[in-house]
Amino acid sequence: MNRASMDLPEQMARLSDIAASKHLTHGVLSGSELPPRVALVRASRSIEPTAARWNVLPVRQLIDAAARRHRDDRAAADAWLAPRLHASLRMTRREAADSGLWNFLALVVAPDYVLWRHKGHTKEGERATADRFVGVHYKQTFARLWWAAEMFRDGDDYEPVRVACGNQDVLNTILRLEVIDHRPTARAVVRLLEKGVVSTGREVNGLATAINTAASTLLYDVLAPDEGPDAGARRYWTDEAENAGPVPLDNLPTGPDDGRIPSESVDALVRRFAELFTEAPIRGREKEQPIPAVPSRGVSLDKPYSPS
Repeated sequence: MNRASMDLPEQMARLSDIAASKHLTHGVLSGSELPPRVALVRASRSIEPTAARWNVLPVRQLIDAAARRHRDDRAAADAWLAPRLHASLRMTRREAADSGLWNFLALVVAPDYVLWRHKGHTKEGERATADRFVGVHYKQTFARLWWAAEMFRDGDDYEPVRVACGNQDVLNTILRLEVIDHRPTARAVVRLLEKGVVSTGREVNGLATAINTAASTLLYDVLAPDEGPDAGARRYWTDEAENAGPVPLDNLPTGPDDGRIPSESVDALVRRFAELFTEAPIRGREKEQPIPAVPSRGVSLDKPYSPS
């Protein structure tokens, strides 16, 4: 799936939804024809000023490595690529909210990866759906990974991201919830995954429903306060991209050192979410079947979690 890097533009750019969508033909979605790269580049807006954090080649190399390392398990590529994509494309949330960046990445830089990762059986035949190229942040191939890393990281620690992205239902369901923007909520969800309290797709979806429903009456930011990330540290992280070097392939990279999530807030939500989960209707789970009291990692729900 490797395409000649000499054909790639040097820097990322922004491609509008309208300009991108008109090139999502059946041939492009099925992989029988390539997107018209020259026309797409011409329709794109350059990002000013130019900077190392917008270099295309390091991102393309990561994408190739993800496919090469996970050729036998496409879904497993998400957990590997998400933290590294985030660490390579160092930007603010405001910058990442511009869909044009993700359209450019999907159609100009790596359309072959979109097809490799998401091509499947549809009513129209073997193809990827259009929203994997141009879509909302929890659907678009690369936006979903960057935002998952942003939402589930604990300061500079990407390990929670690896855990979260290892469960497709977290990406497909949890990521689209507005409450996940609250850092202790996101961390508490991953903590339940780490402990083995929640594991299957049905359980994740049941937990998501319970959390989202309870959010209408429970103020999570009051129950579990969080001062939020350090904006100054985030700016330093983006500026440091000029000297950062390549993202490691065999070890997790280091994210922005903008503050860890308060452990006492996470502990409070872990207990509350565990209670909500026991009451949530999970298809296939008998009502009398107890939720395991001892998590698989041997961590008590009543005690603060400390990573080994």
